[in-house]
Amino acid sequence: MQAVIKATSEMVRDYSRLFVNRGAYTLQSSRPHPESGRHYYFRPKAKRTGAELGLNPATIRRHLEGELTIGLYAINPSTQRSKWVAIDADYAGAMEDLLKLQYFLQQDKVEAALEMSKRGGHLWVFMEKPALARECRIYIYNLALKLGVRIRAAGLAEGIEVFPKHDELREGEFGNAIRGPLGIHRGANRRFWFYGADYDLEKQISYLTRLRKVSEQQLRSFIAGKTMPPEFARNRRSADQSVSFVRTSGHEFRILDHVGRVRKVGRNYVTQCPSCAEGG
Repeated sequence: MQAVIKATSEMVRDYSRLFVNRGAYTLQSSRPHPESGRHYYFRPKAKRTGAELGLNPATIRRHLEGELTIGLYAINPSTQRSKWVAIDADYAGAMEDLLKLQYFLQQDKVEAALEMSKRGGHLWVFMEKPALARECRIYIYNLALKLGVRIRAAGLAEGIEVFPKHDELREGEFGNAIRGPLGIHRGANRRFWFYGADYDLEKQISYLTRLRKVSEQQLRSFIAGKTMPPEFARNRRSADQSVSFVRTSGHEFRILDHVGRVRKVGRNYVTQCPSCAEGG
């Protein structure tokens, strides 16, 4: 049984200052999916109107007290800036890589907070004021490559994932959300703490608040003369743009024209393979 935790107004305020950069958020399902067994995230909507709900102090309080679990978006699309960078690692040797990154960040006088997770950990870097997502990514990607830390992309199945995952977002796009720290992970049915303080909500938030934050001037000095490594540079595409293929004849091939009825399982859509359907 989880210990009863109460979040004060001050804790909610400080948490919001640290982590919340826009009103949009996600919720982790309280019950596992009947087929996959996973607790998926979804954007909550008002029951009567269907309008998407915005994150507010009451919801943050419920997250901190363990009643529900929120996911947070890094980038505010109106500014293309983020309050933080989160490095997610959940593979064999992940903690060693996170500790290496934390050590070398400290050499830049960057105080990164290491959070436990279900299979590895998350390393958080906080900004003094929201910084351009592109500049945050340039810094972390170049540091990781310098240290030989694998980055999950460019054909690698395992490696760190860096949030924000985009340089910028178009209007109406959300990017990728990450589980809000200090709440209950529904899949593990437990709370994951930061290593730098006692396992007490007030002390954890106080620890995070005291960490030295990175100024924009510092960040720009770290990335002077650097760009995003070309193998990780993303082509800007709309989140709603479908993937298509072009045959050698020049006629566009769309896979959705060749499949039958699809159904949604968690965040994925599944259907029967066309070849299998023809074969019975």
